[in-house]
Amino acid sequence: MRILLSVILLVITISSCKKETKEYTPKEDEWIVSAVDISRYPEIMETNPSFYDFNGTPVDFLSMLKVCGVNTVRLRLWVEPKDGHSGFEEVRQFSQLLKSMGFDIWLTVHYSDKWADPSQQTLPKQWQGVSYHDLTDSVYKYTQHLITELKPTIIQVGNEINNGFLHPHGHINQPKQFIELLNTAIDAIRDNSDSTQIMLHYAGIDEAVWFYEQTQSVDYDLIGLSYYPIWHGKDLDELGTTMQKLNVDHNKKVLIAETAYPFTLGWNDWTNNIVGLEEQLILPDYPASESGQRNFVDAIKYISSDPEYGAGFCYWGAELIAWKGTEATDGSPWENQALFDFRNQALPVLNSFKID
Repeated sequence: MRILLSVILLVITISSCKKETKEYTPKEDEWIVSAVDISRYPEIMETNPSFYDFNGTPVDFLSMLKVCGVNTVRLRLWVEPKDGHSGFEEVRQFSQLLKSMGFDIWLTVHYSDKWADPSQQTLPKQWQGVSYHDLTDSVYKYTQHLITELKPTIIQVGNEINNGFLHPHGHINQPKQFIELLNTAIDAIRDNSDSTQIMLHYAGIDEAVWFYEQTQSVDYDLIGLSYYPIWHGKDLDELGTTMQKLNVDHNKKVLIAETAYPFTLGWNDWTNNIVGLEEQLILPDYPASESGQRNFVDAIKYISSDPEYGAGFCYWGAELIAWKGTEATDGSPWENQALFDFRNQALPVLNSFKID
């Protein structure tokens, strides 16, 4: 029924998005990723929100993304989350729906039961207390299961692994074990897929050159960088320069694996927003406005689609409207950075996802 609804609403929205003009035109054999991370979408849809196109007409959320040029969906995967969200079964079912609509799947495997990022890389509960040998065995079997069952187009081995992953065993300060654990996961991928592209993912641009020097012996395909002005600086030229250097140094295409920008500094619920101050913005070029959000994403697309070194970008939190209601104190900290406004109507930034 959900797939049928998507098809019906796809027809309704087919003319909703305008083609962006300032962009690189990829060559026929080039692969440019135009992605969104909507990992929380299955949870949000349990509240039955309505979404609308640019004209205020009801629209299927996924169909709108597809028509507007999104070709890839990035999904996080936790080993054994407490509430089941972002666990294997939810991701399996969601990825099947997405594939049926023509999206490529990009898995970001956290190797944890919860958020993994530069500040935390916590072992899954079921792997705690095991020997290092048994941990590597678990990593291989788990990764093998993901590849054979989910068959993603892209897979990240870890999420924002600036300090390694699977701590304490795979901390970057223990380089031998860090590399061994990376290679274990990668072996499981290579042994079971000839087509899945493997990514290593670093948060930011400071010391990114150093990080990828440490992993140069690893067999992977894509370099991924997170870039948020609030955390990673406000110099887009530096971002482009870093991407070019990484490509030259390692002969690999670079993606912006996560980025986002606000269309307002206002709130739509009582949950504190992560971005809420003008000092967190890139001013005067990119104010917190609908046009500022779109222009920022246009700039990101322009940089990341450069055919010499870029392979595309991913917008994080595209779905994170205030889905728990306007009074929620535990709702969305990101609703002012979603791709739909406080009325759940499509924002102009969606016109930025067309690549060809």
